[in-house]
Amino acid sequence: MSAEHLLDQLERYYDTVPRAAARVEDFGSLTLFVREGAGWPYYARPALRADAPPPTVSDVLAVRARQRELGVPEAFEWVAETTPGLREAVEASGLVVHAHPLMARESGAPAAPHPLVRVLSDRDPFLAGALALPHVAFAHPGTAVGAAGAAELTAEIAARAADGAMAGYRERMRAGQVVVAAAVENGVVLSSGLHLPVGDVTEVAGVGTLPAARRRGLGLAVTSALVAHAVASGVGVVFLSAGDDDVARLYARLGFRPVGTALIAEPSPPASV
Repeated sequence: MSAEHLLDQLERYYDTVPRAAARVEDFGSLTLFVREGAGWPYYARPALRADAPPPTVSDVLAVRARQRELGVPEAFEWVAETTPGLREAVEASGLVVHAHPLMARESGAPAAPHPLVRVLSDRDPFLAGALALPHVAFAHPGTAVGAAGAAELTAEIAARAADGAMAGYRERMRAGQVVVAAAVENGVVLSSGLHLPVGDVTEVAGVGTLPAARRRGLGLAVTSALVAHAVASGVGVVFLSAGDDDVARLYARLGFRPVGTALIAEPSPPASV
């Protein structure tokens, strides 16, 4: 498959996935996905239309104003190689852009299963922990071992018990739109992630590990289990965005290779006092 054809597939995928749980608002060169119901808030992306105009600062500012009105993060996601002019417009609006290696998996057998890792059903008793875990993991970024562990995960599960997201995830799992895998030890979810199949393409996303359980290879094992599930299900293109080049080198062990650059834009953090 040519790089151009692969990136075209990914653009169509990116445009399709949010529509299962979001409504769409158009802003010229941009599409804003607004989540309907509980769950991770969505973002704005380049409009997938043949007649979409080039990105402009005014479009970005209009989306940002709408995101503030909705009370959702001012977030944009896109692929540098597909929409090269958007970065300049986004940065001119005052947002900070972060670049991440975009990787797709080449052919080959997945790694051997890890004894702690399994794919969860929609009724698995550890599903709530698997879905809450990324909130803990991403609140403590990096790969170093940290203090946050079972107590922090338990608090996160309790905090999200009434937000309604679980029912939505279960429904999407039953429909085959979400597949969740987790590493569980002594009754505690230590690492988790998911993949989101649409036709012949799926993205591995949300892979995180409790800081206290890091440096055990669990995130890579969860990713491998998701890849194995996708391959066994007949998915032809499995891709992901790595946090940085060091993480990308880990994913290369599972057969992932760079195909582009994923860009994420957000407001700069407030200055510390």
